[in-house]
Parts: sequence; structure tokens; C-alpha cells
Amino acid sequence: MSAEIDVLLADVEATEALGASLAVLAPPGLITLEGVLGAGKTTLVRGFLRALGHAGSVKSPTYTLVEPYRVAGLDVYHMDLYRLVDPDELEELGVRDYFAAAAWILVEWPERGEPVLPAPDLCIRLAPEGEGRRARVAARSALGEVWLDTLRDHGYI
Repeated sequence: MSAEIDVLLADVEATEALGASLAVLAPPGLITLEGVLGAGKTTLVRGFLRALGHAGSVKSPTYTLVEPYRVAGLDVYHMDLYRLVDPDELEELGVRDYFAAAAWILVEWPERGEPVLPAPDLCIRLAPEGEGRRARVAARSALGEVWLDTLRDHGYI
């Protein structure tokens, strides 16, 4: 799968809006978030969770690795693998159990979890650009292709 869309996100609100659009339109699956520190990965997750009805704070699970949420009747797992030393640590955490359930899983720093992590449905690469950031949204599965088409059809990207 190689369908991609490149989107300029002018500000924090636009980054949250992209996350919100995914939450509203996408069925459960795996979304990976790539980019340098401060690129907006957690901001996108915050928009995603708020669109589902989560009213609490959203923090990056840098030290806990996984922050679970129960919203809209489904589980959402926000993972941050920045501090992961060895991908085998994911096995010790029982990460495969997360992927066995019907859940949304959003993973920051996925490259640190290779080859343990399964292939994502959607990969979003964020990069600072001017006052905002650029998002490259790439489908990596048939489900990811459906997400991209739905985002296009509804004018989100």
C-alpha cells in the first residue's frame, strides 16, 4: 500500500482537528506517529481522544509506555516508545495482547518497537514547518486506504 496525502497543519488546532477526524471516521486499528520531539504527535492524539469524548488530560506516556483510555465504548491505547531500550521490552509488557483486541492503538516512536510491532494501518509523519507542521498521512493496509478515502471524501484532508 502506498497511498499518501500531504497536509499543511497551520497550528495546534489544525493538528488536533486531524486527530479528531480520524477518531470520528476511522474504525479501530493501528496508527503510528513519527516525527521529532515537539512535532505534534501527542497533540494529534489529544484531538483524537477529545473527539471520542475524553474530557481529561492527555499526556505522552513517555515513562509508562502505554496510557489506556476507555472512550466511546472502545479501548484506546496511546503508546510512546521513545524511552524503549530494546524492542523485546514490548514482549515483556504483553504488547501483543493490545493488538489482539478491537482497539484503537496510536504509537509514537514506532521505529523503536520494530520488529515487534505489527505493520500499521496508517502512518502519520509530522514535521515542524513555519508556525505549524506538515503531516504526511500514508496508508499501509487496506483499512488505511479506506481511512484516507474517507478523510478525502469528507474534506478533512
